[in-house]
Amino acid sequence: MRLGLAALLLVTTPVAGADLAEVKQRGALRVVGVLDVKEPEFFSLKSQASPGFDVEILIGFAKAQRVELKLVPAEGWAGLVPALIEGKADLIAGRFAATPQRRRAIDFSQEVFPTRTVVVTRKPHAGVQTLEGLKAERVGSIAGTSMYEALLAAGIPPAKIDSSLSSGELSEALRSGKVTAGVWWLEGALQAQRRDPELSLGVVLGPPESLAYGVRKEDQALLAALNQHLQVLRSSGTWNRLTIKYFGDAAPVILKRAREE
Repeated sequence: MRLGLAALLLVTTPVAGADLAEVKQRGALRVVGVLDVKEPEFFSLKSQASPGFDVEILIGFAKAQRVELKLVPAEGWAGLVPALIEGKADLIAGRFAATPQRRRAIDFSQEVFPTRTVVVTRKPHAGVQTLEGLKAERVGSIAGTSMYEALLAAGIPPAKIDSSLSSGELSEALRSGKVTAGVWWLEGALQAQRRDPELSLGVVLGPPESLAYGVRKEDQALLAALNQHLQVLRSSGTWNRLTIKYFGDAAPVILKRAREE
């Protein structure tokens, strides 16, 4: 079976949720995610050669299971878990963090990629190096993300957070002065800093986190198969190859900083 970006189909009609046997019977693995055209490192339709870190992993997984990979586009991050639970998809992917709050509703695969939440400012505005300093800023975030959860956990009042931003809009919000600071996934912030050297990385929020794939709690066969696939990727060197492909020279820095306490 030929699987690639051309086989990544968009679906919008809800179908009842199902574990691995039903996925195979259906002949398609439905993946819900947020397409981020400005930060395409994980989930993208920009090119068949570089569809994104997560997409490449899941193309391989779907091929191993002899099914098609179908994308269920989500309008925003807050809709991902509901879409999964309501049976509109079989798993969540695309820079999706396995947070304690989300774990109460769904299960997660083993780590796909390490991450942290980091505070970002743009010169000439001073960098933010402490939580107390962050409380004095107009902070930009994206509703429904682990970054927004990290701000709340750090004690930042919701009234101080502009959560109206969409994926890929934080850099422009800092440039225009709409916000004076923002929170970003570490790997995204380092990539954005390469594109815009005026960005400054400051204090990290919370402990190290893991990006992973979300599945319904009852879909344990699918979860086991995903974990086995991820283990094979790491032992075969494919995970390292994809990390270098999508993050290049920044990969060692991302991995080191993501795992620092």
